Amino acid sequence: MTYGIWAYIAVMAGVTYLVRMLPLTLFRKKLNNRFLRSFLFYVPYAVLTVMTVPAVFESTGSVFSACVGFAVALVLAYRGAQLLPVAIAACVAAFAADWLLALF
Repeated sequence: MTYGIWAYIAVMAGVTYLVRMLPLTLFRKKLNNRFLRSFLFYVPYAVLTVMTVPAVFESTGSVFSACVGFAVALVLAYRGAQLLPVAIAACVAAFAADWLLALF
């Protein structure tokens, strides 16, 4: 059983190393293609969004309270609030919506 765990860890380490090493070895010159540069610039934001948004809607007891928290976060972030106040306000809004939903 423990050999299987070590094999998984070794494979994950190898894949992680390859993902980080291959761009350094394949792209030795500066990228001049505007499309490729802009694509690579926005990839981290897209990946973070894809990982975070589904978790937001599955983290509360109901989709309604998750939507309330998400809406509060969107409004505050659009208005330029910093990350910590946005996160706290979204959590409080989702908690309050869930609490009010439980009352009715």
